[in-house]
Amino acid sequence: MYNVTPTREIYWNISGIIWMYVLAVISLSIFGWKLYRRLRLWKSGKPDARMDQLGLRLKMVFQYALAQGRLMKKMYAGLLHVLMYAGFIILFIGTLLIFLQVDFTEPLFSWTFLESTFYLYYSLILDVFGVLAIVGILMAAYRRIFMKPVNLKNRRDDLIILGSFLLILITGFIIEGLRIGATQPQWQGWSPAGLLVANFFHSAGMTGQSMQRWHLYSWWFHLVISLAFIAYIPYSKLFHVLTAPLNIFFQTLGPKGISSKMELEELDHFGASQINHFSWKELMDLDACTECGRCSDVCPATTTQKALSPMKVILDLQHHLSREASVLLQKNGEEKSFSQKMVGEAILEEELWGCTTCLACQQACPVYIEHIPKILEMRRHLVLEESRFPTEVTTTFKNLETNGNPWGISPEDREKWTEGLPVPKMREVEGGVDYLYWVGCAGAYDARSQRVSQAMVKILNAAGTSYAILGMEETCNGDPARRIGNEYLFQILAEQNLETLHRYKFKKIITTCPHCYHTLAYEYKQFGGDFQVIHHTQLLQELITSGKIRLQKEISQKVTYHDSCYLGRHHSIYDDPRKILQAIPGMKTIEMPRNRENGFCCGAGGGRMWMEEQQPKVNHNRVEEAVQSGAEMVCSACPFCATMLSDGINETSRQEQLENQDIALLVSKAMNGQTV
Repeated sequence: MYNVTPTREIYWNISGIIWMYVLAVISLSIFGWKLYRRLRLWKSGKPDARMDQLGLRLKMVFQYALAQGRLMKKMYAGLLHVLMYAGFIILFIGTLLIFLQVDFTEPLFSWTFLESTFYLYYSLILDVFGVLAIVGILMAAYRRIFMKPVNLKNRRDDLIILGSFLLILITGFIIEGLRIGATQPQWQGWSPAGLLVANFFHSAGMTGQSMQRWHLYSWWFHLVISLAFIAYIPYSKLFHVLTAPLNIFFQTLGPKGISSKMELEELDHFGASQINHFSWKELMDLDACTECGRCSDVCPATTTQKALSPMKVILDLQHHLSREASVLLQKNGEEKSFSQKMVGEAILEEELWGCTTCLACQQACPVYIEHIPKILEMRRHLVLEESRFPTEVTTTFKNLETNGNPWGISPEDREKWTEGLPVPKMREVEGGVDYLYWVGCAGAYDARSQRVSQAMVKILNAAGTSYAILGMEETCNGDPARRIGNEYLFQILAEQNLETLHRYKFKKIITTCPHCYHTLAYEYKQFGGDFQVIHHTQLLQELITSGKIRLQKEISQKVTYHDSCYLGRHHSIYDDPRKILQAIPGMKTIEMPRNRENGFCCGAGGGRMWMEEQQPKVNHNRVEEAVQSGAEMVCSACPFCATMLSDGINETSRQEQLENQDIALLVSKAMNGQTV
């Protein structure tokens, strides 16, 4: 007879339970040893304080680790991962509840909670999530075997993980089915998957005694493979089950893409030439990688068949960390002799120089791995310690050093673009201004960008704005030097500009270059420059909304807007440019497939503007997408993007299909009907 209260005997039909605990101790010891070694390896990295804003960090863990926030941006891959993840977590909790009752509440308090209504729902939930997990595994296998995403590599580890998890789930249902078939409890319907298996065994002619015997064999087999799976977790990429939530918790908060400040006079090395030159967080990053390939899927270098693959860089660094583990775990004070050079062998130099710092990889990563800081640190090593960098960059550095701009044009020519225009200079203004217009090197020297500067001046004058420029007192903000890895040169330029800026009074800085915007607004803070900086698209939108400028001239064209990486992904300025275009009479806006946070780089960032590029080119890829959108014009709000897009249009002979204009030129034209 059965107890009328729904429950079950936990270890029904099982003897020698002590061996379960012995095997569990062995499994957890193997697991713990590997975890301990990885923790020690992370600790070998540099200190990095990341315990601020605890509330926000916990919120991010809930949103992106528990709720899988970023994963669902790719529906199929996200869904299969959620099914497996949820199944794993729920079944793990279900197992813990068994141990909690058997080893704690029942012997200590004579309290059993796996009974009655709770037990019925417990059984149902475990069955449902077990089935969902199997569905997720089958979806993953189908994706790997038949869909074959380009940047998703099939490794033996993947086969072991998926195969083991599937075997654990199947044997779990077999055990449940054999138990239900042998005992036939009144509430067996609350275990629908187990009941289905039990009915199968009954239809196959198995007797209760036979089911009981096979239940015993299956139970021990299931236990052994489950404990082996647990022991294997930290030795496989499944380790991210633990490291991913940690990585999300310890992620960099605040503005994106900020390069770290180097205390040049205090360091005994520059950049990262050894794996322990990274911080502990950067080393933990490596073990958080799920090998999903999303970072490489969106990388402009990978997309255009360059050497760089962000996922490969992370995995190669991970393997290098493991390879040098014995060296890193030596006692403090012992000389460390690594078996392999990190930069040049583990990571090839051509991989490092392929990065445009567009942030697409980090935006796509579901576990918030930070690829770009590692690449820039290795670049710093090459530039500052080895003096190794693309030959064409030599001229760029020299031009920045001697003339304060990448083109090497005389500083005296910085104001030539103002000829014939009433443009106030800060040195001539008394009492300060509302806006300091930071023209930038491109705006002062590049013929295409000079037209943008002239358009901005006309707009500012028409709006009655209080502004002035630095003119000859302005020099390059240093972005190209810092992104390429020449921190020493960057700091020289930054200090020179800060000395100039601190001499004058102004409320805000306007820039037409997102790279200037990023550097002045966020990176100069590292050196005492706390300025309020706005991009010209933000100001133009404000002037239009307030009615200080009126757009009356109709421009009947189909336009698509190209998101600059340093304006969009870095600082989430997406709406202002689009609102401006929508405010222009007659203009029809079209979105390219890759837009906003998923926008595609022009190829100029990270100092790539000053380096040679092999075919196929990043800007050609973007121009082709703009053409395919059906637009007649691709509008940009960055001088680097404008150069790359215009060059791409010319190099691909698309001049009759597509033109490129900065948004300020369109606003100026819509104001007075004249092309600047």
